Amino acid sequence: MLKTPAYAAESAKAPLVPFSVERREPGPSDVLIDILYCGVCHSDIHQARDEWGGSTFPMVPGHEIVGRVARVGGSVTRFKVGDAVGVGCMVDSCRECAQCRTGEEQYCDHGAVMTYNGRGRDGTPTQGGYSTLITVDESFVLRIPESIPLDRAAPLLCAGITTYSPLRHFGLKAGDKLAVVGLGGLGHMGVKFGKALGAEVTVLSTSPSKEKAAKELGAAHFAATSDKDTFKRLAGQFDVILDTVSAPHDYNAYLSLLKVDGTMILVGAPEAPVPLAAFSLIARRRKLVGSLIGGIRETQEMLDFCGEHELASDIELIPIQKINEAYERMIKGDVRYRFVIDIASLR
Repeated sequence: MLKTPAYAAESAKAPLVPFSVERREPGPSDVLIDILYCGVCHSDIHQARDEWGGSTFPMVPGHEIVGRVARVGGSVTRFKVGDAVGVGCMVDSCRECAQCRTGEEQYCDHGAVMTYNGRGRDGTPTQGGYSTLITVDESFVLRIPESIPLDRAAPLLCAGITTYSPLRHFGLKAGDKLAVVGLGGLGHMGVKFGKALGAEVTVLSTSPSKEKAAKELGAAHFAATSDKDTFKRLAGQFDVILDTVSAPHDYNAYLSLLKVDGTMILVGAPEAPVPLAAFSLIARRRKLVGSLIGGIRETQEMLDFCGEHELASDIELIPIQKINEAYERMIKGDVRYRFVIDIASLR
């Protein structure tokens, strides 16, 4: 086993502190990764503070991992020492169910093995990327295109695929009118992907101050949802709405902005159930759908798309010692648009 420096939450709502985890020596199909950067996702806060329930401690968060290959097992064929690679939200799955066989491992019938706060098939708790090393089966390792800066690539492993996958799956096409609800870690990538896919993008935000930033990211339009006239003015305007917000809000109001046969996609996850009126869907044959990250094949497709279109996340790079401060700033929305930990600060 490899003793590895890390930061962990030792109990719910406790601050993260220096910790040590043990990584397995690479087996035949494993890749040992020297972690360089790890993005900070809002779900890290939810799980480290047990806000969704079911968290296990001690917990090393982090599922937006980028680094370089340090060692490979004897059967590994896809990677070599020195390659720039990434690990996202999953590190294994059953590989046998219908979803796994079609490359949708995130929907594994037996439950994908999550990068942290999960359990491997041998029952061992998984620990994430707020650490210096991680060992992962090559089937769940992703190649980072050379054109993407490694620190700005990290959030693509969650925020990137979480927004790319549903826009592709639900058929966003050039010329469509796309509304992105929220301009945070997820929303800013939704804007970038929407523009790159040829859509006319509008950002809907409670904060009028975000208009300039939204347009700098590529949005053609901006509307403040704190102004109630916005919902009357934009009624029936959009083909697709990508809702990235996890704070409580009225789904019915946003559904009213869709055209006939329009689709509203949920990728944010409010803690409490949100009331839904049937006629918000029935009256104009609208669809309310959800999406969870993406499979390994599609995540690689997303990374390659970003490489081709020169897309990356907008980040603030921090040392690991500022992680607790970063959590509090994230809760306040005080980041553009994703914190990324420089793991050199942990060595």
